[in-house]
Amino acid sequence: MVNETLKHSPDTGNKSDFRERLGNTILEVFSESDFHAVGIRDIAQKAGVSFATIYKYYGSKEQLVFSFVDLWMGVLTDRIIDHLHGMADLKEKLRKIFWLQLDYYERHEEFAKIIFLTMPMKTWMSDESFEQHRMFDLLMDVLRQGQKEGILNDQIDTRILLDFMMGFVQRSFMMWIQRGKKEPLSSQTDIMFDMIWQGIQPPDAASDQQVDNKTN
Repeated sequence: MVNETLKHSPDTGNKSDFRERLGNTILEVFSESDFHAVGIRDIAQKAGVSFATIYKYYGSKEQLVFSFVDLWMGVLTDRIIDHLHGMADLKEKLRKIFWLQLDYYERHEEFAKIIFLTMPMKTWMSDESFEQHRMFDLLMDVLRQGQKEGILNDQIDTRILLDFMMGFVQRSFMMWIQRGKKEPLSSQTDIMFDMIWQGIQPPDAASDQQVDNKTN
């Protein structure tokens, strides 16, 4: 569960547990049910809160879910920022980012299921919250730094490097679920990150690494 984030959700002025019950219901319902099969009234009834209050503050089921997703993604962003503080080595920065994402989604499985499996991507992509500006800007800055220093491939758009990394995270989670969670998702961090690292380095760096490996 990600209950620690609920204290940051919109203040409705109602009972103190309103946000927690609403957030927990979103996690429970949308991590297991088809997104289109559940309405605001269903959420209100299950959470034991007023339909009118939910509608007043969110207006639609989509905005309700996206608002909480945005908050929970914000917690992950804050955690990444905290961990990167004082780190200088670019490779270790990216490794840490990759591990933090896998670890967060593993510990908050319901939330990860919502954003990777049950939420209609087309609908979310049309909402401003999808862009996650703080996290996007943070990761883009790290990748641009690597390109500027010649550590990462500068012959490709920085956004594509980011897509490559984020796609690896999403795919890893989806297959972890599909394969029955037989081992911790984050247990293969180093091996998987080395694969990513080879893919985002300049082509000549990857070739040099292969030569070094054969020599050794």
